[in-house]
Amino acid sequence: MSFILKSQQEVMQEIAERAKFKRLEQNLTQEGLALRSGVSLGSIKRFERSGEISLKSLIDIALWR
Repeated sequence: MSFILKSQQEVMQEIAERAKFKRLEQNLTQEGLALRSGVSLGSIKRFERSGEISLKSLIDIALWR
C-alpha cells in the first residue's frame, strides 16, 4: 500500500475500499459489521461510500475480531 503522491481523499477512499473488501471476504453485511464492531450502521455506510470516519470508529472496526 503506497500513499505517495496521493491526496488525503484518495488515501481515505483506499482505506475504505480495503475495509469493505475484508468485510465482504468474511461474508459480513454492513449491518453485521455494525453489530460486531459497535460502530453505527450509518457510520459504516458513510465510511464505505466516502472514506470519512472517526479514528475511534476506524479502530473499533479494525479490532472487532
